[in-house]
Amino acid sequence: MIWDEVAMVDWSGGNDRGAAPKADAIWIATSRPGEAPLYCRNRGQAEAWLLARIEETLARGRRLLIGFDFPFGYPSGFAAAITGRPDPLALWSWLADRIEDAPGANNRFDVAAMMNRRLPGLGPFWGNALKRDIPDLPRRGNARSFRWHRPRRAAEDRAPGAFEVWQLAGAGAVGSQALMGLPVLWRLRAAFPGRIAAWPFDPLDLPVAFVEIWPSLVSSAIAARYPHEPIRDRAQVAALAAAVPALSPATLSAMLAVEAPEEGWIFGLGHEEALSRAVAP
Repeated sequence: MIWDEVAMVDWSGGNDRGAAPKADAIWIATSRPGEAPLYCRNRGQAEAWLLARIEETLARGRRLLIGFDFPFGYPSGFAAAITGRPDPLALWSWLADRIEDAPGANNRFDVAAMMNRRLPGLGPFWGNALKRDIPDLPRRGNARSFRWHRPRRAAEDRAPGAFEVWQLAGAGAVGSQALMGLPVLWRLRAAFPGRIAAWPFDPLDLPVAFVEIWPSLVSSAIAARYPHEPIRDRAQVAALAAAVPALSPATLSAMLAVEAPEEGWIFGLGHEEALSRAVAP
């Protein structure tokens, strides 16, 4: 295995979820023996844990792979339209400069509207879970007058059931998770310059690697492994954290051999059968 340890993170774009562990929140599982999945009630708590774990990993001279269940990139051309550079990491930086986050509130819908205003028409982002209306951010997708010329990334075209990054609210929406997750990844990379690779944008020759995951890719295998787990998010991260160390080096290398320099890619996509076998009980 390329990495000594694996951590998998089920992210959330919403507000603080309270002290009691529950679904639709942030869950983190690792491959470290005896370490139970961790419930984080908000992103600040999760970011602090990630910062400490990366710091510990580097201090021990070990290597760590961390998976996050939100898109690392947008359809081709979008980063350049917003930042002037066809670089997904430039968009990470742009978002980190503008997203404001606190346990009880954040400005993700306003930032999405800000991006919409840089483009012709109304869109492509849509979905507003707040009571107040936000100019330039329609509540419904069919209210948009502008859609990105390729609404889905190549990875999403190959992943049945994957949602577009433009939807910010409603069941299955992943857009808010990306807006609230990418600034965290940017800050973590800034805290450890030259030590964290963002796959597939960077070479995987650094001690820590971030990869994009989508647990629904192997949902049947996860359900088979944890048939009685009441919190699906906890089962997903636990299953994937255990599965990656079980992959053969050749299979793992094949999964990571991806050319997607702008849009990003989903770890395991195209290798669902092998990943399912590793997840299976």
